[in-house]
Amino acid sequence: MVDTERYQQEVTHLRETITKAGEALDLPRMTEELAELREEMNSPEFWTNLERSTTVNRHVSQIEGKLGHVRRLHARCDDVEAMIALLLEDPDEEMARECDSELQTLRADADALELETLMRGEYDDCNCILSLHAGAGGTEAQDWTQMLFRMYTRYCERMGFKVTVNDLLDGDEAGVKSVTFQVEGDNAYGFLRSERGVHRLVRISPFDSNARRHTSFSSMDVAPILPAEDKFEVNMEEVRIDTFRAGGAGGQHVNRTDSAVRMTHIPTGTVAQCQNERSQVQNREVCLSILKGRLMELKMREKEDQMSDIKGEMKKIEWGSQIRSYVFQPYTMVKDHRTGYEVGNVDDVMDGNLSGFITAYLKMQ
Repeated sequence: MVDTERYQQEVTHLRETITKAGEALDLPRMTEELAELREEMNSPEFWTNLERSTTVNRHVSQIEGKLGHVRRLHARCDDVEAMIALLLEDPDEEMARECDSELQTLRADADALELETLMRGEYDDCNCILSLHAGAGGTEAQDWTQMLFRMYTRYCERMGFKVTVNDLLDGDEAGVKSVTFQVEGDNAYGFLRSERGVHRLVRISPFDSNARRHTSFSSMDVAPILPAEDKFEVNMEEVRIDTFRAGGAGGQHVNRTDSAVRMTHIPTGTVAQCQNERSQVQNREVCLSILKGRLMELKMREKEDQMSDIKGEMKKIEWGSQIRSYVFQPYTMVKDHRTGYEVGNVDDVMDGNLSGFITAYLKMQ
């Protein structure tokens, strides 16, 4: 029997969710802003400023994408309602299965749109820099850091984000001691800012001949990449710049010249490093971008009302500081200590399915 009444109730609920999400995104304001940007693009002088034109084009694409997404979701609701009307006239099992499938995908897309409305932070729509550092645990912690790096790159692939490795320091025996990578995509910082903190792993160590259970720690730091039009500047007289030879593969030019760059902001002790580009000039540009993002975070921390949203409290990379525990033995579960949210399949999370944790955290804000 075809349950058309359930279909009608569900599509009504989905339409309400989409409408509320559209109101939260303030679609009239976005339409107004889009018209202003298109008018600016029509001016003769627009293309003479490459930096501004690139920023405007990116912003126009984002707005058009959001407006088009809401429009398409409403159109899909109309299609489902048309299918329900046909089912009322002539109940058909095959069409009912098609209607069920469409409602399921529509529900997932509506939830994603609702999550997007939570991205209200000042820098949530920016790209970001992620840094992982091994903590207490030696080789075990370095292996755990490499596992986390793989987990986040898989998550970024699922989200359609672009990942670029800026700096990577291999471990002594296995894994990595630290890695810094750039993530580019819509609301990349908004989605990943909640991952900042210490991550704890409990498992039987593959590096222990006695097969004992070990606990390892690794810290994640997240910083926004400031947009080009942002006026935040760094006083380069307060920055110490060191150059050194890059490690790893890269050819004779990379390994025989001081192409790697490390910048240290002396007043705050903030450090940024990049060695994966082909030249020192490129490494300097990337390094300065990372440094600006981290200094902006420190500046935002001075504002008490934004402290927890931007940076939060940085703790030691050891027991009692973790934001999340990944327990392989004996529970095979992952628990976020800030939200109490748990998932039963640790392998699924390690393969990059972090959506549940990120959604729970964002809704908590």
